[in-house]
Amino acid sequence: MAVDYAVIFLYLAGMLAMGWWGMRRARSKSDFLVAGRRLGPFLYSGTMAAIVLGGASTIGGVGLGYKHGLSGAWMVLTIGFGLLALSLFFSARISRLKVYTVSEMLDLRYGGRAGLITGLVMWAYTLMLAVTSTIAYATIFDVLFDVPRTLAIVLGGGIVVAYSTLGGMWSITLSDMVQFVVKTIGVLLLLLPIAVVKAGGFGALRDELPTGYFEPLGIGGETIFTYVLIYTFGMLIGQDIWQRVFTARDDRTARWGGTVAGTYCLVYAIAGAVIGTAAKVMYPNLASADDAFAAIVTHELPVGVRGLVLAAALAAVMSTSSGALIACATVANNDIWSRLRAAARGGEPAPAGGAHDEVRGNRLFILIMGAAVIVIAIALNDVVQALTVAYNLLVGGLLIPILGGLLWKRGTVQGALTSVAVGGLTVSALMWHYGILADQPIYYGLLASLAAYVFVSLLTPPTDPAVLATWRERLAGRGAPESAHAPAEEAEAGPGAYAEAHPGTGDGR
Repeated sequence: MAVDYAVIFLYLAGMLAMGWWGMRRARSKSDFLVAGRRLGPFLYSGTMAAIVLGGASTIGGVGLGYKHGLSGAWMVLTIGFGLLALSLFFSARISRLKVYTVSEMLDLRYGGRAGLITGLVMWAYTLMLAVTSTIAYATIFDVLFDVPRTLAIVLGGGIVVAYSTLGGMWSITLSDMVQFVVKTIGVLLLLLPIAVVKAGGFGALRDELPTGYFEPLGIGGETIFTYVLIYTFGMLIGQDIWQRVFTARDDRTARWGGTVAGTYCLVYAIAGAVIGTAAKVMYPNLASADDAFAAIVTHELPVGVRGLVLAAALAAVMSTSSGALIACATVANNDIWSRLRAAARGGEPAPAGGAHDEVRGNRLFILIMGAAVIVIAIALNDVVQALTVAYNLLVGGLLIPILGGLLWKRGTVQGALTSVAVGGLTVSALMWHYGILADQPIYYGLLASLAAYVFVSLLTPPTDPAVLATWRERLAGRGAPESAHAPAEEAEAGPGAYAEAHPGTGDGR
């Protein structure tokens, strides 16, 4: 295992190096939170694919393939469909708004009164997403080093918190690109063909397994529909996803770079299902389907390759974890803490602070949220239930107000706030009644949220025409505050090209 350990330690050291590199480029709030809004297509596509394909998509995707066969791909497929829909239909408008959070978009659309309550819902979602990603370290490090669960969570979570705190979105972007490459090599180019060959080829898979393993809808139509509601719609509105859209240098990058990432997700989904199906042939009696990934990696891969594939699994978890962490900290600072401070001052503007102070404040919030995530991950055991709660609250509470704001000009702030409250409470009550993993909470929660939004919006006065005029200006890419804009000319090759074109910035060389 010495070679495998060396591969893993080299990878982890590289992540910390990316944090240090990003720290030297995070000179402003825009740099720290959205990478200066200057990512070109290559960086944007890789980092977007990295954040949406986490431990659930990798280890969980293989587990679903083990349990259901090729139809086990549906969970990750719906993630890809959501990213494609976001990129093709909404990303250009989202990018032009030049905001930092989803709640800022809602404030802009509805007139400044929707931010705090939506910020609380989004914060709960991003926090639980970060927690569930952090819990996954326990599985990976157990396979690697046979270490206790708590130590594994502290080790993996500590590394993510360290590089995220140091450089913010620049560090996360660069580390995600490394993780994207490692996942592509480890899962698609190595584990997939090795698993199929070790299982005896595709012919052996058909001979050994029931025909249900090869039916496209074998997992069940109701399950697929639930995946669409939770994951496809979740991709449209999550702060962790939107914050990556904000990093795009222009509309074209956001639209087509995201389309490439969404297409990559579809390929990754099928690969995970095929790997899980092959594992079912080789290990038909595993105690848990989620053990399929660890079993095939541990017993079937040669030395060195095993380390790289485990690094790929670690990369999948880290990319989602770091993206959720910075999203959680951004919402906590910008949508909750800043608003509470403003309320305490009686609405008076905050004292002026420099770019360094803004970066330091956001860096502090990443550190605080990261520590909280690690503590909660140690105390929590059930990843699936925690993730289901997070997505149910997100989709049930925020989907209708966000999409309504983008698509229906008659929607009002009263309708939006009522929709958030009714949808969130309905989902919470039905999860308590039917069980967290039941399908009914998200079905009825969305219907209740939609009814409340439309009904209350029609009963209340339309949004102030001045607010809508400002909203349309921002959607068209005009009227954004100057501080929101960042240089974009040299973004194609990432921060290096920008530093070369602007001597005295970046790493000082």
